[in-house]
Amino acid sequence: MSTTFGLLLGFVADRVLGDPRRFHPVAGFGQTAARLESHLYADSRVAGTAYTTALVGTTALAGVMAERLTRERPVLHTLVTAAATWSVLGARSLEREAETMAGLLEEKDIPAARDRLSHLCARDATHLEADELARATVESLAENTSDACVAPLLWGGALGVPGLLAYRAINTLDAMVGYRSPKYANFGWASARLDDLVNLLPARACAVLTGVVAGRYGEARRVWERDAPQHPSPNAGPVEAAFAGALGLSLGGTNNYGSYTEDRGTLGDGPTPTVADVRRTAVLARRVGVAAAGAAAILAVARGRLWD
Repeated sequence: MSTTFGLLLGFVADRVLGDPRRFHPVAGFGQTAARLESHLYADSRVAGTAYTTALVGTTALAGVMAERLTRERPVLHTLVTAAATWSVLGARSLEREAETMAGLLEEKDIPAARDRLSHLCARDATHLEADELARATVESLAENTSDACVAPLLWGGALGVPGLLAYRAINTLDAMVGYRSPKYANFGWASARLDDLVNLLPARACAVLTGVVAGRYGEARRVWERDAPQHPSPNAGPVEAAFAGALGLSLGGTNNYGSYTEDRGTLGDGPTPTVADVRRTAVLARRVGVAAAGAAAILAVARGRLWD
């Protein structure tokens, strides 16, 4: 039960406090990854695979050691699990970014909103107007609800501290080197594919939870099954399509990322997002997070009984 209590305590800490203000473990991991990249980088999949294996393997091993050192001390194990959960979740900080974007858009401060969008995604916002900025925010909220909340919680429920830490390491590396660019097309291949793999089930769980908590599961599932294949991402597609169905919106379109453009097709049947939909999406994302915490707790209880 200590894993269950630790996950829930860490989730509450994230809801109340958001990301740690100083000495964030994920930021420290990112700095370590950047230093290692400077030594290992080569325009090859072999080098990238070695880089990903070293960082993810070391992080997972640290999680295994933390589990072994505390498994006979339930209170300490609860606290370690809670600390790990808090450090890898980003749901509250994501919601704060959405609230900031909503405020800027409501005040019609488009230049500031364009600058702020970089906190949510890598989309080129230079020429985006209010509704396109709203769409970018809604889509980023949907995708990151899966990546920053649902997936780490479910991996924590299934594998404990090693699952929490290894997942966040993989997802961070994907954000650092997994995107499409001439520099990282080969070096980032392993990180990107591993991120796709570990998100396959959590993304679909997120899509299911989205429809359920919105009370529109049938519509979310219909849009997901019909439109998700148009999306270039095997995991963002189901999540964004489910959000589109749950919110009664149409998402997707052509996005400019500076060095390349991406056609995400059309997801959903409703109107395109407006400024008012940003806060509505944030509320839905929060409810999905609460449902994911409950699902993770159930997974942790089942895991504990399996190993007893």
